[in-house]
Parts: sequence; structure tokens; C-alpha cells
Amino acid sequence: MRWTIALPTDDVTRGADLISAAAIGEMAAALEAAGVDACHVTDHPYPPGDWVSSGGHHALDPLVALSFAAAATRRIRLHTNIFVAAYRNPVLAAHGLATLDTLSGGRLIVGTAAGYLRPEFDALGIDYRRRGELLDSAVATMKQAWAGEPGPHGNVVRPLPVSRPHPPIWFGGNSTTSIRRAVRSGQGWVPFPASRALARATHTAELADLGDLGCAVAALRAVAAEAGRTEPIDICCTPFSHPHHRAHLQPERLLDEAGRMAELGVTWLSIRLAAPSRAEFLENVERFAAEVVRRC
Repeated sequence: MRWTIALPTDDVTRGADLISAAAIGEMAAALEAAGVDACHVTDHPYPPGDWVSSGGHHALDPLVALSFAAAATRRIRLHTNIFVAAYRNPVLAAHGLATLDTLSGGRLIVGTAAGYLRPEFDALGIDYRRRGELLDSAVATMKQAWAGEPGPHGNVVRPLPVSRPHPPIWFGGNSTTSIRRAVRSGQGWVPFPASRALARATHTAELADLGDLGCAVAALRAVAAEAGRTEPIDICCTPFSHPHHRAHLQPERLLDEAGRMAELGVTWLSIRLAAPSRAEFLENVERFAAEVVRRC
């Protein structure tokens, strides 16, 4: 099992203790030293105020935040979890992602999804109803740019990413559409625990327990077989025992669930560690290394 751990860049009110170049560099370096495989950040450039005040969050720009993590590390992968390509210009997105992959020596994982926060799309002037179509178009455009192919007007993107043919693309979401997107265009699939209420709020399928996950993985394999795909597909999931909105670490429970998820075919687990302060986050990283990573 491989691990991707959240950098706490989604509370921009915390000040320099967490939201600073020094903080991101130190936290990313600690994760690397702990043997963690990737660090990830989230993405909300323009969320509505009422959503934030009721439990939502802002976030640092994911490519800028990960560039500071890259500068402080040498090995750890840099994971967008997730990058909403549907409300960005795809050529500019391709250029930014390729730049990060180049400067990091090919360590980028592009986690992306259609997005779910309609008021954010509306405020950015993007048709929310077309978000799936826009995501597919953006990924196709980015792949074309990363291949060095000229666009419609003969323009080209440089630099090309170090990762060839491009950084791995992981598609998030629990729906059949997300599964088909991962099989057709990606190298990974990122389902997440979702109660009926959360599934309704995020416009995806319910994923309540390991039984649901097993059925979803079986569906992924069936779609891949139908498409004639033989290339492996990474599956990155948040453990049901450690959802992202609750960051209290329970090592024995986590290790037990990690083993059962590995049996289902999950290859990566996405974890959030508590970060009431930088010092406490670093202490939790040390604990995670000792009680989880070194016991896998």
C-alpha cells in the first residue's frame, strides 16, 4: 500500500504557522522523511462565503503550493487532490502542470474531477451543467499539449513534462461515468467514502462501506475488460475509518482496513492528519511513520 497525505493548505486563515513557504516546505520534507509516497492539496479558488462559513474551505492555489513542497523535497510525489480542470483554460492548465512536473523532476500526479460546487462554477462564468464535457475536453487538450502537438492556431506548449507521455492522471468520483473516464483516459481512479447525504451534495454515487467499494472495483474491472484495457489502473481511496473531515489517527484500525482494501485492489490510501498547529502536524507525521508506514 502507498500513502498520499494531505498538506493542510485549506485553512488560509491560519497564518504563517501553516500557510507559509517555510511551513509547506517543512511539512512536505517531514512527510518525505517519514517514507510517505505523496503529499496532496485540494482546490477551491473562489468558493461561496456561505459554503465556507458552514464548513467549507478556501485553499492555496494547488500548483503554487506544490511547487513549494517540491523545492523542499527530492523524492515524494506531488498530488493534486483534486485539480478542477473544468473551470480552467486547459492550455494554461497544461502549461502550469507541465512546469511543476518539470521543476520537480517528474513527480506530479494529476488528480482531477468534474467538480461539484455549483456556485463556484457560476461565479467563474462556467456552465456547471457542462462540467463533465469540459473535463473530458480539458484532459484531451492537455494531453495534446503535453505531447508537443500544435494547437488549432499552430501554437505549442513548452516545457513538455518530464513524465512521459505525461504525468499520471487520476479521475475522482464514485459514479459509473468517473469509472469509465478513468478506464478511457486515466492511470488512476479516486473514489471516496460518501454517505447518502454527501453523495447527494457532491453529485456522485453513494459509497458507504467496504462492500460498496468492492462492488465499485468490480465495476471498474468489468469496464476495463469491456474496453480491452490491460494497463493497470491505480485506485486511491480514503479509508472509511479515517475520512478526510475527521483526522484522528487510529493506527490499528487503519492498518486493518488498509489490508482489507488492498485485497479489493486499492493501491493508494489518502489520509489527513490533524494539524491544529505546525508542531502538532509534524508530531503526527512522526507517529504515522512509526505506527503505520513502518508496519506495512
